[in-house]
Amino acid sequence: NVASAKGEVSALGYAELLMKHCEELNDKELLNFFKLIRDNFEITSDELSNAIEKYQREKNSVNLVQLMKVSEPKRREIFRRCNGISRGTIRLVNLRKRLLGIISKHPELKAVDYDLVYLFKNWFNRGFLILRPINWETPAHILEKIIAYEAVHEINSWDELRSRLAPKDRRCFAFFHPAMQDEPIIFVEVALMKEVPSKIQDVLQEKRNVFEPAETTVAVFYSISNCQMGLKSVSFGSFLIKQVVTEIEKEFKQIKHFVTLSPVPGLKKWSNKINLLEDKDLPENIINDISECCKDNKPIPLVLNRLAYYYLTQVKRKNGQAINPVAHFHLGNGASLYKIHTDANVNQSALDDSWGVMVNYLYDLESVAKNHEDYANQEPVAVSPKLTKSIQNNKKKILAN
Repeated sequence: NVASAKGEVSALGYAELLMKHCEELNDKELLNFFKLIRDNFEITSDELSNAIEKYQREKNSVNLVQLMKVSEPKRREIFRRCNGISRGTIRLVNLRKRLLGIISKHPELKAVDYDLVYLFKNWFNRGFLILRPINWETPAHILEKIIAYEAVHEINSWDELRSRLAPKDRRCFAFFHPAMQDEPIIFVEVALMKEVPSKIQDVLQEKRNVFEPAETTVAVFYSISNCQMGLKSVSFGSFLIKQVVTEIEKEFKQIKHFVTLSPVPGLKKWSNKINLLEDKDLPENIINDISECCKDNKPIPLVLNRLAYYYLTQVKRKNGQAINPVAHFHLGNGASLYKIHTDANVNQSALDDSWGVMVNYLYDLESVAKNHEDYANQEPVAVSPKLTKSIQNNKKKILAN
């Protein structure tokens, strides 16, 4: 009925009934629904073949439009109509979240997922996104979601949240969508500082000296959190960072340095895996570094520093992208690898994940466009010359000791 309804009112009424029905289904029932919508609302091959033949005979706009219509799965129109109901957008996002929980065991549903991603990329394009500051005056129901969605550095209390939002040297910005005014899509937390930080505790500690914003020279993006699992594969981060840079530049003319303080997720797991496999294709010094770092004792900082450098700049997927997701995100946005810090995060989970290593990525506005293009074209990763030089000198220091 949702797909075949002719009138807009009836279509929306049926869409509301369908969405409500889906929300009441358990996982097994929802799986059957997704299978049904995949099988019964697919492209019709006969219609597509006829449209192709007709267009090949006479290449005009009418035939092209008809070809485009029949080459789209009919379930997309069902999703479009569901988007028009009350809170339809967030309800579809939540429906896809449940689909993602199913799809790993049922890859035959990837076509349905592709349709939702296709629509979301249109509905959530940059032109629709609204940047809003988040501060201690923001309504409590949104602040509660900031606490819940924080994905990098957990917020354990309202006092911790206040320490990140209330001080005059702290900023937070989030993207919202007009159809989801009370649901942040992604947010970034920013610390205004006098120098580039080397430890996350210097940023997060509640009792600290609060800087006068006019005296700060560095804006530090220390946490970026995606809020909606249902929008996975729909990218917002690059737009967010670029617009936040613009906002900070407007407010604070003296701030010219924009950096992150980012984790290196998976460094320890990758090293342990390589150490067990004894990958002989790696340079001998890197094999030695991995072996040293994977011992039970605490790694030597200079060795760990060099290993992290290699991991972030040389370990890539077949498509040329950095294997580390955080590195891929920032390098793909045009940042450069600026500094590497050992003992930067003493939280146990960080120690277990990456020996507590964190890095600064630098957003130099004059080079982000070139860096982005170079990374997309699989050129060498953009790295600070000072960092490269210090890594090259590490071996000499280690031998000297």
